[in-house]
Amino acid sequence: MSGGTEPGRAAALHVVVVGDVMVDVLVEVRAPFAHASDTPSRIAATPGGSAANQAVWLARAGVRTALVAAVGRDAFGDAALAALVAEGVDVAHVARAARPTGTVVALVEPDGQRSMLTDRGANLALDAAAAATALRGAATLDHVHVSGYCLLERATRPAGVEALRTAELRSATRSVDVASAGPLRAMGPAAFLELVGGCDYLFCNLEEGQVLSGKAAPDDVLAALGVSFGEVVCTLGGSGARAAGGDGTRHQVASGSTAVADTVGAGDGFTGTYLAARLSGEGIDAALARAAVAAADVVGSRGARRWGRYSRE
Repeated sequence: MSGGTEPGRAAALHVVVVGDVMVDVLVEVRAPFAHASDTPSRIAATPGGSAANQAVWLARAGVRTALVAAVGRDAFGDAALAALVAEGVDVAHVARAARPTGTVVALVEPDGQRSMLTDRGANLALDAAAAATALRGAATLDHVHVSGYCLLERATRPAGVEALRTAELRSATRSVDVASAGPLRAMGPAAFLELVGGCDYLFCNLEEGQVLSGKAAPDDVLAALGVSFGEVVCTLGGSGARAAGGDGTRHQVASGSTAVADTVGAGDGFTGTYLAARLSGEGIDAALARAAVAAADVVGSRGARRWGRYSRE
């Protein structure tokens, strides 16, 4: 990301992210899918998980960031933790569970869009007690961000609810991202809103916002969700992003992407970078601009955390 958040202000913050850690197996499909046969593809495994990615981008912006999550007692878990530590994320409250580390197979189509096959694995071991211990024991706590996957999954929902509740008790600001439209439909938008309404920031893409609000147009989505949240940010893929502040003012930014390698993790890069900027005191327009650059870096590279830019042969 070019032009990071002001180091002194960011470093003074303490942010805790609660949610998932995954291994992303990226399958770049290079020919029409041949059922029951072979399809030429390019395959790579990279660190992932929405919450883990967001924590990394917060840390890259200079924010002191801790992650509350669970990984397996396996080689994938070791690699996931090592990658987080290398980025400066505090993993003291990442539990080692007796389940395999979560894995997602992302099928990346020629236009860069992806479909995901997910095994939540060790993520299902994240519980409310772990979240409470991490948040109540923190010497300082400025902000708590909860990945929507944590709330959309019945097994981990108590951990997400406890994180938001404890943050409120400690007078920390709170944010949540919707994460995925399909599980949101299954849970029901009203039930999701009941858990997260009142948070300072909500992040969604347009489809997620449409499901959550019952509206279609981006501005209508922002207006409807603005009733329940202090600030709403809605990403629009190749059309950039829009945000609505607490006073109802609308802001927008164009997409910074010129070429699409794959879109895995673009929203996470956007969310983490935007949060870092806003929590450090930057305005909405500046935060949107920084976040668009981060998302473009992800979209133009392989993997969710900008693992080297590459071009398609």
